[in-house]
Amino acid sequence: MRHGEFHRIHHIGWLRAAVLGANDGVISTASLMMGIAAAQADASSVLLAGVAGLVAGAASMAAGEYVSVRSQADTEAADLARERHELESEPESELRELTEIYVMRGVTRELARQVAIELMEHDALGAHARDELGILEFMRARPLQAALASAGTFAVGALIPLLVAVLVSRNILIPAIAGVSLISLAVLGGLAAKVGGANIFKGSLRVSLWGALAMLLTGVVGHFFGVAA
Repeated sequence: MRHGEFHRIHHIGWLRAAVLGANDGVISTASLMMGIAAAQADASSVLLAGVAGLVAGAASMAAGEYVSVRSQADTEAADLARERHELESEPESELRELTEIYVMRGVTRELARQVAIELMEHDALGAHARDELGILEFMRARPLQAALASAGTFAVGALIPLLVAVLVSRNILIPAIAGVSLISLAVLGGLAAKVGGANIFKGSLRVSLWGALAMLLTGVVGHFFGVAA
């Protein structure tokens, strides 16, 4: 029978990469474009900077996420290989080890041994991966999936300030990018909080404040460079 309860922790694997990618796409691209715009660049230069930021950012997110998660996957694979070898060479020792894990969790020794025996007969490596190593199937490292999710969501987030630059006139470009980007960040933060079961208002506020700070800093830098030029 399939376990029917809903638990939000099952979303952690894809949610982290998706939210990080989208937030970074909005913040970094909007900040870059605002910095260029504050330096008195023309609309085409601002748009070009945004497109360059989207391409470079998506590629960077994909590469960084892949390398990071690949390292985690390699560690998991090495641990599983070692555990597989120990199960083949020292099955009794591994049975005692699994029994002790259940005893420490409050199960009587007799029952703990019986549970360990039955689980090892069913799937010895799976039992040790889960209860000894803490490797759960829905949280296993998936490098390619994480890389594609990060790159894709970054690109989606970056498109928001880019669309603003295409649709509005140059004289209102900075406030338009800032306003739309902050609204988008608030929605993303609230959505992530809702999916994760956290407070929606706090999630929105947290993301929006960091986004506002990033855009403010790059805007100030762009303004002073523009003045200096």
